[in-house]
Amino acid sequence: MIYSKIPLAQTVAQLCKAKNIKHIVISPGSRNAPLTISFTNDSFFNCYSIVDERCAAFFAMGIAQQLQEPTAVVCTSGSALLNYYPAVAEAYYSNIPLVVLSADRPKHLVGIGDGQTINQNNVFENHILYSANLKLDLKDKDKATDNEDLPIIKNLENKVERFLGLQKDIQTSNEEDINTAINMAKLKKGPVHINIPLDEPLYETVNQLTIAPKLIDIDEKLKQAEWHENELESFLKVWNAASKKMVLVGVNYPNQIEQKWLDELAKDDSVIVLTETTSNLHHPSFLSSIDKFIAPLSEQEQEQLKPNILLTFGGLVVSKKIKILLRENQPKHHWHIDEKIANNTFFCLSNHIKTTPNQFFERFLPKVKHQFKSNYKTWCTSIKHTRKEKHQAYMDVIPFSDFTVFNNVLNSIPDNYVLQVGNSSTIRYTQLFEINKTLDVFCNRGTSGIDGSTSTALGCAVISKKPTIFITGDLSFLYDSNALWNNYIPKNFRIIVVNNQGGGIFRILPGHKNTENFDTYFETNHNHTAEHLCKMYGLRYDAVSDEESLLSILKSFYLEENTPRLLEIFTPKRINDEVLLNYFKFVK
Repeated sequence: MIYSKIPLAQTVAQLCKAKNIKHIVISPGSRNAPLTISFTNDSFFNCYSIVDERCAAFFAMGIAQQLQEPTAVVCTSGSALLNYYPAVAEAYYSNIPLVVLSADRPKHLVGIGDGQTINQNNVFENHILYSANLKLDLKDKDKATDNEDLPIIKNLENKVERFLGLQKDIQTSNEEDINTAINMAKLKKGPVHINIPLDEPLYETVNQLTIAPKLIDIDEKLKQAEWHENELESFLKVWNAASKKMVLVGVNYPNQIEQKWLDELAKDDSVIVLTETTSNLHHPSFLSSIDKFIAPLSEQEQEQLKPNILLTFGGLVVSKKIKILLRENQPKHHWHIDEKIANNTFFCLSNHIKTTPNQFFERFLPKVKHQFKSNYKTWCTSIKHTRKEKHQAYMDVIPFSDFTVFNNVLNSIPDNYVLQVGNSSTIRYTQLFEINKTLDVFCNRGTSGIDGSTSTALGCAVISKKPTIFITGDLSFLYDSNALWNNYIPKNFRIIVVNNQGGGIFRILPGHKNTENFDTYFETNHNHTAEHLCKMYGLRYDAVSDEESLLSILKSFYLEENTPRLLEIFTPKRINDEVLLNYFKFVK
């Protein structure tokens, strides 16, 4: 087998292997050549070559998102590293274990005007779990004699001894730092950065490893939850005395919560459970489509909905309407269950329960006492049924628009698909519809940016055992179009682009519309399509602009083919905002 001659490159690769990091996404470069040599010549690793570093990082994040295990990205020195930042931030807020491996120039070449050189140490310091700034290996020339006063042999022996001692200290320090970084990514589920100084020559290889780095396992003590069960009785006392309990679930991995606990929550008449599309939780009594439920409520009804206790778990919440409602009608108690963090989203957080939802419910729910009859759930369920009837009635009367497109597309997706959803209007429209419970739904809601949705979906599609469909808006798709510049797009990958010729979501916001200023700087009016991109990257392209054509093509869109497919749906941008705004008036 071929290895890089550089000990540090060997160390990084061997520790990644020992930690079972199999997927390595590499952006071509020169300074990272020793790392590329080390990874690509070892059959243990699955290596991917993606030129655009921003796309590469989101692609790797899509893999890590599905595996819930660390995936590595490798880049050269300089501004290449900065292109990882959007994905690093998303991984940080979405709890995705991304391992950034950046090649760097030696310290003495930084800050002297060398090309492709920036200050790389701690570059992600505000959005990273751990930064490992490794030390440069000593080179053989460092053993050279420079003291003519000593006998040559004696001087050389002293130099060699000193060299070996320093290199051993460097090697030990680097091993500890690499182990710590990868362990942190695995344990805390987030991004880490390992910065790796590499000196020339960069391309020399050997046939045998010259180092055997020490593997340091995760400290078992760090795995223990910090939640103290002596708090359980106080929680039970408050819970049992409350007549209105709201459970709100944010981003949640599929099949993460045991169904028996969901069933237990559903039995309680004093409990309502609000879920989002990204919650991946389903029960007939739960309230999905939060905005549909909340938006038409009167002030009196909002006061009536106000819970005594708000119990939350999962990641970030999409719905702005539930945030506003709970900030204006704050519960007396807000408990959040999460091993890592509790965001004070509603400005009334009272308890952070540092454990997993399953562990909490296992100890908590069997001890809950149903002390009195509550009509909280019954009242909410009645509203839910009314909204559902009104929703369907509205679908029967509105013209072809973004709204009808999402209705038809979401209803068309076959069972057991992975649904990746773009941000902005795409996820917000998706939230208004009942989702097939067999679908696994994902969206980059950590930072809610449009910058890497396509790349994330592709990374997911490459690793997922299920077929993947990605629904996105035109601006988001065009913004991340380099995502298609790779050789890994699966044949069963499907993309649907809803093209309303600009950022249609901005048309529902206050302000003057249909002006040159608005069209240029807010909505970003354009006439671009995905057709030529599909031709360039080898995707089958179809386009429709009316409901009849859409329904017709959706019948065959998911059938097996030899190429991935993209369907672009053109909608009339001048009416989309009216249809959406009138929806909330209609369902009232």
